[in-house]
Amino acid sequence: MEFDIFFSISQTPDHNGYTPTEREMFANYYSQLTAADRLGFGVAWVAQAHLSTQTQQENSKPVVPHWKGEIGLCTDFCQLALESFRRTKNIDIGSAVISLLASGGPIAQAERIANAVQFLSHIDEKRKLHLGFSAGRFEFMARPYGIYPRNEVEAASWPALKPKIFMEASEIFLRLLRGDVLHSDDVKETILSGDDFKNASDWEVVADLCNVDISDSIKIDRRYNFEEISIVPKDWPRHRLELIAGTHDTRAQEFVNTFLPVKVFNLSITSAEVINSTHERMTKIFNEKGLEWKRRDMPRTTFVFLNAEDNLTPEEQSLAAKEEARLALGEYWKALEGTLDPAKVEKAADNALIGNPGEVAEQIKQRFHKDDRIMCWFDFFNHDNDRVIRNMESWWNKVVPLLEGFNES
Repeated sequence: MEFDIFFSISQTPDHNGYTPTEREMFANYYSQLTAADRLGFGVAWVAQAHLSTQTQQENSKPVVPHWKGEIGLCTDFCQLALESFRRTKNIDIGSAVISLLASGGPIAQAERIANAVQFLSHIDEKRKLHLGFSAGRFEFMARPYGIYPRNEVEAASWPALKPKIFMEASEIFLRLLRGDVLHSDDVKETILSGDDFKNASDWEVVADLCNVDISDSIKIDRRYNFEEISIVPKDWPRHRLELIAGTHDTRAQEFVNTFLPVKVFNLSITSAEVINSTHERMTKIFNEKGLEWKRRDMPRTTFVFLNAEDNLTPEEQSLAAKEEARLALGEYWKALEGTLDPAKVEKAADNALIGNPGEVAEQIKQRFHKDDRIMCWFDFFNHDNDRVIRNMESWWNKVVPLLEGFNES
């Protein structure tokens, strides 16, 4: 089993109502990052956000109208990654995740990433940049870059069209990283049919707008139009870039692998059936290319509410950890939806690692495979930097030793 760490750098009030300044947030991140490097975490995954969550609440259709503060402060992953590499010696840095549709779109993102890897090679001779990419969770971050319905047909088909836009962007992004000279006419056309819609009635509306039969398909104009382009740099160490797609769309997972080897993110709350079927499908895809798929190729995030405070008994640690989880998860749901939903808090808690070291170790054994790779999330709605670092230390010193037999089984 491998252990990575996830950093949200989320500037939101904790359960006491305390919100650190931007400077404090980044000071905490650097402190926790250097601790993670010292302790032995494999990859530091950094959440990326785009544009102010607070400001978007003034929009006509705010996505998260109740969120206090900012969802994340990392709005330029490449710069933060390079600064993180400079401050550490062993740990890799990863994005979880950049949006291909924001910050200028796939062309600008491809050039940024290639440059970041090239500059990494000037800093370090062995470490890698792990690039998680997706369509982005929040639409307001992509709207200013032209990702919105351009006409009545696109508006009616938007839920089905958005995944297609991500696939168009992914092809451009991956082919440019591969070193292709590319014209937009070379990119796969976007075609919609009834198979792309969850509800037949939604497709019927779109077909009617286009005056086509429901058995037909329609072509959607390209989102990106350009003559021949290629990115600079051209000569950069591509083997030091690991690509990971943040999508549950099986068609997208298969599509991106037609261009370059692309691994997959998954969440700890994902069902065992979906996790196992993803491993089976990705094993087949990689094998067909002469590559080996391993369980570590699908890193999984998990909340960690660990209490190993020395002044508490194991029973008190357990109770305190459960209360810490309840408070943090409660603040999250209030921020996301404006209300506290005990059922959702309980469901999230069922998928988190909560308790004293012994309890957390047993939960890992019950929920994970010995070859899994876990992204441990310690800073979730927790701005107590010293306590977060103590939890990280307790993970390695008190939890991991209890997994020794499990990891060897």
